Amino acid sequence: MGPKKTAAAAEAGERKKEKVTLEMKKEIIRKHDGGMRVTDLAREYGRNPSTIGTILKMREKILATDAAKGVTRIVKNRPAVLEEVEKLLLIWIEEKQRAGDTVTEAVICEKAKALHADLIREQPGTSAEPEVFKASRGWFDRFKARSGIHSVVRHGEAASSDVPAAEDFALEFLEVVKTEGYVPQQVFNCDETGLFWKRMPKRTFITQEEAKLPGHKPMKDRLTLLFCANASGDLKIKPLLVYHSENPRAFKKHKVDKERLSVMWRSNSKAWVTRVLFVDWVNLAFGPAVKQYLLDNDLPLKALLLMDNAPAHPKGLEVDLLEEFSFINIMFLPPNTTPLLQPMDQQVIANFKKLYTKELFRRCFEVTDCTTITLREFWKDHFDIVTCLKMITTAWKGISQRNLNCAWRSLWPDCVAPSDSDAPESTVVQDIVALGRTLGLEVTEEDVCELVEEHDDELTTQELVALQSEVAQEQASLEEEEATEERLSSKELRDICQKWNEVQAFAERHHPDKHVAHDQANIFDTTVMSPLRELLKRRMKQQTMDRFLSKKQRVEEEPSSSGPPES
Repeated sequence: MGPKKTAAAAEAGERKKEKVTLEMKKEIIRKHDGGMRVTDLAREYGRNPSTIGTILKMREKILATDAAKGVTRIVKNRPAVLEEVEKLLLIWIEEKQRAGDTVTEAVICEKAKALHADLIREQPGTSAEPEVFKASRGWFDRFKARSGIHSVVRHGEAASSDVPAAEDFALEFLEVVKTEGYVPQQVFNCDETGLFWKRMPKRTFITQEEAKLPGHKPMKDRLTLLFCANASGDLKIKPLLVYHSENPRAFKKHKVDKERLSVMWRSNSKAWVTRVLFVDWVNLAFGPAVKQYLLDNDLPLKALLLMDNAPAHPKGLEVDLLEEFSFINIMFLPPNTTPLLQPMDQQVIANFKKLYTKELFRRCFEVTDCTTITLREFWKDHFDIVTCLKMITTAWKGISQRNLNCAWRSLWPDCVAPSDSDAPESTVVQDIVALGRTLGLEVTEEDVCELVEEHDDELTTQELVALQSEVAQEQASLEEEEATEERLSSKELRDICQKWNEVQAFAERHHPDKHVAHDQANIFDTTVMSPLRELLKRRMKQQTMDRFLSKKQRVEEEPSSSGPPES
């Protein structure tokens, strides 16, 4: 019998089964450029040194290739437009799955054909007859293998609203409410929505002009909002806002303190709510507000949060809750029932967008009426994300308790308070049209309703291209940072930190103005040395973990090599 496999060898065997993606190849090249040896790379990635050597020989070709994320091999003479189609398609699939939509093979193939046609049409010198791309089953299988996509339904159409599932869930929900003794003040619902904060009805001259501007990026005007309130409608939770930038220029210009905003401000390149951001919001905004509200109203310390099953809403959310919020229970709506049951989807979010649009038109009127600034100048030079935040605050405040309470009529009719009138709360759309005409804009009620619906439409090819560009830029920036970190050895970091400690001590001891020396040293320590110390700390922690695992592995191997064989 040959020698038993070590834990490291077994792990390497498992790693060999994984395909080497293009991202992984670029990572290997980057680490080798940073001084990492071929043998160390082979050990880290569980590959033969010859495989690493082959990757390094193809260095120029690999680095020059810009393929869809997850692609494992480079195909010779592959049309560049097809690579672009697959990159955009992966972003589109992620967007659909994030929204909880069912994605089928047929739907993906249709979208691929549409993207291909759009990209071909936009290429300079293209004839009127676009090149045909069939998006065959063979292409789909190869695309799936190259990109590693999953959770795709092979057959059938995308599911529409599931009425039987909605009816069954409504009965289950009411049973939970009755059994647990929840009252409307203790039951909450949250939902996300996209907002193109600088979008106007299509027929206004501003929108037409914006679309023609060179370098106009519609994705820069996109953000995601998460709204939440209780069934009685008397508690609105601070919304979560996710934008593509952590610190927009307008924040510095207006000296914005993010902690004092009326929203919880977070960012990522796609302006999407992720699991991490959602858990952050639950523990920092939702939990504290609900706990304080229940205590202030002498209500039992228990609450129910109802939400859809989007990927950002983790099934095991209770595990991520802080200890003080363990009184919060979670309940998920079944797939494909959101349009039927989700309270926030029952006109609450639509009304918010109407109120936001009304506030936008009101702000335009106010500026042009009270100042010498023209509408075009306001739009181009003065309408920024800070102005947008003020309008979001006003619009969310404008959602009435009655509106929030009535949204539960489909799911929990008994919790809806009786009213003398079920007439519309306001003529918001008519107000928007009147303001638009005052501004000299051609706007109809149909235009406003179309605009409200457009915020939730799937991204156009142009918007997907813009989003892909932003994601690529952020990835390049992260890779550059990582490459810089890898070029620094732990010894260099230790030495420079030690030298700084010596310089700081020397300056504070011998400088003629000790207060100045102390203050300036603290500034340098915080802005320059602190990130380096953090990097060294992470390195030390990783090395300690590596040594621990290595020692554990040796201990586990010793009995198998010297002890009696297992019976």
